[in-house]
Amino acid sequence: MITVYTSTDKGLEVVEQPKKGCWIHLVDPSVEELQEVALKIKVDLQMLKFSLDQEAIPRAEKADSSLRITARIPYRQRSNAQIPYITIPVGIILAEDWGLTVSRQKSDFAKDLENSPLGDLTTSNPRRFVMHLLWSIANSYLRYLSEINETVEKLENRLQQSLQNQEVLGLLRFQKSLVYFTTALETMHLMIERLQRAEMMDLKPGDLDLLDDVITENQEAMKMTEIAGDMLGQTMDAYTSIISNNLNVVMKFLTSITVILIIPQIFGTFYGMNVMLPAEDHPYAFVMIVGLAAGAAAVVGYIFRRKKWL
Repeated sequence: MITVYTSTDKGLEVVEQPKKGCWIHLVDPSVEELQEVALKIKVDLQMLKFSLDQEAIPRAEKADSSLRITARIPYRQRSNAQIPYITIPVGIILAEDWGLTVSRQKSDFAKDLENSPLGDLTTSNPRRFVMHLLWSIANSYLRYLSEINETVEKLENRLQQSLQNQEVLGLLRFQKSLVYFTTALETMHLMIERLQRAEMMDLKPGDLDLLDDVITENQEAMKMTEIAGDMLGQTMDAYTSIISNNLNVVMKFLTSITVILIIPQIFGTFYGMNVMLPAEDHPYAFVMIVGLAAGAAAVVGYIFRRKKWL
C-alpha cells in the first residue's frame, strides 16, 4: 500500500500522486509498488527491498545522492501473542527532494509526527523531516512503555493472591518485550550518533539542534526501558516468592485442619474396640464421648490459632 503525504498549514494531508517535497510511506508493498516508487524517486530497488528485511538492525549508509536509514520501531502484536510487544524495522530513504519510509506492518507515523513538539514539520525538507521522524520513533517507545507498565500493574494486583504461575508467565512475556525494546534503542542510539559524527545528512545548525533533541528523547526512552526492565525482573523474583509463600500458607492451614479432625477419629477408634471401656454402660456415653472429642479438638484448634497456624 502506498500513501503519499504532504505538509500544509493544517498538518499532514494525504495526496493522490507523489510529487517533489512529499513523503511517501509504503506498508507491505508489492513488487510492482516497489518498482513504481523506485522509478519515480530514482533509488535502487534493492535498497527498498533491503528495508523490508525483518531482521535488519538500525544502520545508516549513504549511496550516491541518497541516504538510507534503517530504524526499529515498537509494534503491538495480537493480544494472545506469546510476546505482546516487539520491534520491527522501518526503512527511511532520503533522496534529493523526496522522503520515503517502508515497512512490513502499519504504524502510527502520521499521528506521532503531528504531535511532535519540535515544530516546523515540513515534508519539503527531507532531512529536517527525518529528524521529526526519528523523534517520533523514540517517543513511540515511551508511549508503548506506558502501556506495558499499566498492564504489568494489573498483573501485580492479581499476583498478590495467586497460587498459580499464569501471572508470572504473563510478566515474563512483557519482560521479553522490554528486552526487544532495550536492544533496539541501544542500536538506534549508535546509529543516530553516527549520523551526528559523520555528518551524513549535511545538516544546518538548526537541524543539529533537532538532532540533539532526537538523541535526548532516545536516551530517555533507553533509560525508562532499562528502569522498567530492572523493576520487572525484581518484581518477578518477589512475586515468585509470594506464590511459594501463599502455597505454604494453604498447606499449613490444611495440615492444621487435618490434625484437628484426627482427634475425634482417635476417640472413635478407641470406643470402637470390642473390649471393656470406661463409662460404656452409662446412658449418656455417646454424648460424653462426642463432647470430649469436640472439646479436645477445640483446645488443639485454640492452640494452633494462638500460634497463628490457622
